[in-house]
Amino acid sequence: MNATVVTLPPDYRPADDEEFMNPRMREYFRRKLLKWQSELLVESNETLQSLADDGGLQEPDIADRASAETDRALELRTRDRERKLLSKIDAALQRIEDGTYGYCEETGDPIGVKRLEARPIATLSLEAQERHERMERTQRDD
Repeated sequence: MNATVVTLPPDYRPADDEEFMNPRMREYFRRKLLKWQSELLVESNETLQSLADDGGLQEPDIADRASAETDRALELRTRDRERKLLSKIDAALQRIEDGTYGYCEETGDPIGVKRLEARPIATLSLEAQERHERMERTQRDD
C-alpha cells in the first residue's frame, strides 16, 4: 500500500453508500484495530503484574486458596483468549496493508461495513460464516 497519510474527521463512520474500502474506510478500521490492540495489551500487562504480585501468597484457608486458584485459572484462560485475539488483530492489520482487508477469504466478496464494525477481525462474509457454522453443526451431529 502507499504511505499516503489519510485524515479522518473525528465523527467519521464508514457508510454503505461510499466506495468499499476506500482510503478513509481502511484508515478508520486500522485505527479501530490499533485501539483494540492497545487496550488488550494494557489489560494483559495489568494481569501479569497482578499475577506476579500475588504469586507468592498462600492462603491459609483451603477454601480461600481454592477460590484464589480458580480466579487465577480464569484470568489465565481470559489472557489466552486475548493472546489469540491479538494474533487475529495483527493479521487484520496485515490485510489492511496488503489490500485484502474487508473481503471474504472464501468468496472475495465485500464482508460489509456493519459486520466489520461489529467484528473488525472478520475474515468471512456473513453468508460464508453462516455456511461454515452450518457445516460445523452437521459434522458435530454425525
